[in-house]
Amino acid sequence: MSTEQIEQNDQTENAHADIEAGTEGQDFNSDTDKLRNERDQLALQLTQAQDRLARLQAEFDNTRKREAKERQDVRDYAIQTAVEPFLGVLDNFSLALKSNGDIAQLRTGVELIVKQMDDALRGLNVQPVESVGSQFDPRIHEALGSIETLEHPDHQVLEEIRRGYKLRDKLLRPALVRIASNSAQKSE
Repeated sequence: MSTEQIEQNDQTENAHADIEAGTEGQDFNSDTDKLRNERDQLALQLTQAQDRLARLQAEFDNTRKREAKERQDVRDYAIQTAVEPFLGVLDNFSLALKSNGDIAQLRTGVELIVKQMDDALRGLNVQPVESVGSQFDPRIHEALGSIETLEHPDHQVLEEIRRGYKLRDKLLRPALVRIASNSAQKSE
């Protein structure tokens, strides 16, 4: 081989080496660009997810606060609805205390106030528990004692000491009663 041919071969090899080196450099740069793009996309997605999370947390807090306020408003309305009918009763008791009438007038006034109180309770669906004359029922009556008698059936309610009340079908408080104890019926 001649010197010229050797130089030409060297130049060709150098050219091939340069081409290969350039291709490898381009591949390296291409991979780097892809990774940078992927990193940027992931960073953008992370920022968007953090933003969504912050918005959801704020929305949740607002919903929780709104629900607590609505619950308090419902309680306040229920209390207002329950108390309102009794304000007139309280006013009438105050007037009765200021009254200078005799005992009969005072008694009549108190009876009217009791009737007004019963009406207010009935307006709230609160009903008295039936007691005197009915058979003792431990679900709605609480016996404080018994009265020996032969005139009434055993376990009949003879006396109501404190009235019991129901709200629709739910017992608010049992009636305190005294019941008949008929020894003649017990022995039979």
